[in-house]
Amino acid sequence: MSNDLASLFGRHEFVIRRLHSLTGLVPIGGYLIFHLATNAAIIDGPDAYQHRADQIHKLGETTILFLEWSLIFLPILFHGVVGVLIVTRGKRNVIQYPYVENWRYTLQRWTGVIAFVFILWHVFHMHGWFRWHWWVDDLAKPLGGAQFDPAHAALTAGMAMQASPLVSVFFVIGILACVYHLANGIWTMGITWGAWTSPHAQQKATLPCAALGLALVVLGMLAWYAMLTVEVTS
Repeated sequence: MSNDLASLFGRHEFVIRRLHSLTGLVPIGGYLIFHLATNAAIIDGPDAYQHRADQIHKLGETTILFLEWSLIFLPILFHGVVGVLIVTRGKRNVIQYPYVENWRYTLQRWTGVIAFVFILWHVFHMHGWFRWHWWVDDLAKPLGGAQFDPAHAALTAGMAMQASPLVSVFFVIGILACVYHLANGIWTMGITWGAWTSPHAQQKATLPCAALGLALVVLGMLAWYAMLTVEVTS
């Protein structure tokens, strides 16, 4: 990170950290749950997944473009860049201090980095980042991006997933990182915002956060397996 960016972070650290915490839950966390639930429709078959894709894309390209950038991409970029700054400024020593809280702190930071890299790649892999035709046809697709076609949702999602074992494994790693970062992030957010500050309250909050994480992992893995096994012959 540049010195100017680090200096800006230092001058406004309190506000930036609060915005970072807030965007992790709304809208990013909410969208992650929605996205995993939408993908899980493929568990009921290609037609169910296609129906979900059709419902979303009936909103129209302009509306989708506005919603994507205002509620998904820009918040993710902000959250990711600030998260990287926090990781570079933080001090972790799980060898010298192998406490559960220290491990959770360390995993929270590194799953954030993994999730950020995965999301950047995933958006390019499936959608190519931008929707300009020249970008998609001349740059994204030749580089292996923009694989998803909403008119053939299950087919193209399956083809993208089954293209390489590395892609499949990276999806598992990415899903696990995103889910842990959200579930544990909600727990730490409760401390940051004063919702649970005592050890007893934090202990009580651990169970629902863990249950949410487990439910999302199951949902994500079922969708991953369904896409990995869907018939891809046209």
